[in-house]
Amino acid sequence: MNSKKIVITGGPATGKTSVIQGIESLGYICFHEYIRELTNEAKDLGDLASLETNPINSVADPLDFNRKLLDGRTDQYKKSKKINENLIFFDRGVPDVLAYMNFYQQELKSEFIDAAAAYQYDLVFLLPMWKEIFATDEERFESFEVGLKIQDYLRKSYTDYGHNVIEVPFDSIENRIDFILKKANN
Repeated sequence: MNSKKIVITGGPATGKTSVIQGIESLGYICFHEYIRELTNEAKDLGDLASLETNPINSVADPLDFNRKLLDGRTDQYKKSKKINENLIFFDRGVPDVLAYMNFYQQELKSEFIDAAAAYQYDLVFLLPMWKEIFATDEERFESFEVGLKIQDYLRKSYTDYGHNVIEVPFDSIENRIDFILKKANN
């Protein structure tokens, strides 16, 4: 069985985690945001130069961090290929890595470009920046205005690699999940 691989993406604090958790609570397979694990690891190792910006931009070795992030996301994709389910969801995908690297003006090595071309998703849902729910915390560093710019980089990254980006309307978590599932089951 070929599972549909579905990405939920968007700028910081757009409700991605809540939507993913809601989808997972309905019994769907979901791969969670991998950068949280890496950020905590970098904190534990004292590898973060600052906690005031995204770890992609504040670790001692951004290229190494991005390689680990890319490896984590590609591992999730590979694991999904062994799962026999109709729909499999990802909290961010491979093109997210490139979007953030481009936003922070970091050099894209061929390994990143090749991975974004190789690991294709069936559907990509973008949760747009939403002022009413936006909040920062110890894992969300960007301002709302920066988040809007990141959102543009995310959309461009996915479209550059052949994905059609579907914007999820502002609504309750339940209605956003319904929107995503209806589109995914078509």
